[in-house]
Amino acid sequence: MQSVLYFPRAHTARLIIALAPPRQCRAPNPQRLLRRAVSTTPRTWQQTTTPPSTTAKSTPAPTTTPTTAAPKPSTASRPTPSAPKQQSTPEIRSLSEGLSDPPPTTLSTGEQVDWTRSYHGLSSEAFTEAQSAILMAELSLDDIEIKPDGIIYLPEIKYRRILNKAFGPGGWGLAPRGETIVTGKVVTREYGLVAGGRLISVARGEQTYFDPDGIPTATEGCKSNALMRCCKDLGIASELWDPRFIRKFLKSHAKETIVEHQTTKKRRRHFMRKDDEIRYPFKEVAGSAAKK
Repeated sequence: MQSVLYFPRAHTARLIIALAPPRQCRAPNPQRLLRRAVSTTPRTWQQTTTPPSTTAKSTPAPTTTPTTAAPKPSTASRPTPSAPKQQSTPEIRSLSEGLSDPPPTTLSTGEQVDWTRSYHGLSSEAFTEAQSAILMAELSLDDIEIKPDGIIYLPEIKYRRILNKAFGPGGWGLAPRGETIVTGKVVTREYGLVAGGRLISVARGEQTYFDPDGIPTATEGCKSNALMRCCKDLGIASELWDPRFIRKFLKSHAKETIVEHQTTKKRRRHFMRKDDEIRYPFKEVAGSAAKK
């Protein structure tokens, strides 16, 4: 016969808790460990006490190698970041300010004349009769050309031939009197015509361009345009500014026709010499009423 002990309810609860086996003695469930292998943070019941070793081997937690933090460089030794170099892209300057090509400076001893400002020898002496006859000679009608818009002109190379004939090669020249000014569409510069060591005339040349790559060519055309304007003061090709001569020449040596661009098919009026031919890419429209 077994004896039964009776305890109050409070003492009974304490006794049951004391006699109950600790939860830590339970063997871990391998499947449960595999499901929680993703989490590396230990649970609360694992942080308090370490469970005793059992026959079932648990999956070892991944080990991480501690990394040593690199020492931070001091502000004194830290290099200051510099602005990116722009050597490959040079600074672009506004061309309206000129091409940075001022005329060369002359000696201060008075051995040279500063043609950028000086008017040395202007109207000091007339040319010889032989030189004047060459400069003021009438033009040959075969030398005069006609632009497509009906303007007659003398090619610039023929102005140089007349000057070489009158003063000899090296006896004349064009002296720039300022920097080259480049606007959005025009190149312009002032030149002075010097012959025999004295200033003859001053004029400003100009030349239009359509692409920045054409500026060097436009500067050469600007120089030739200034030469043509300076030659007006010498009487060279003065007929080209005479309205009566222009009308007479166009009536006897020019013709007007209608041409068509072979690529764009655009048509326009076209003036040309009677002894000249229409060149590519234009062609004469068949049946157009040409005025002669």
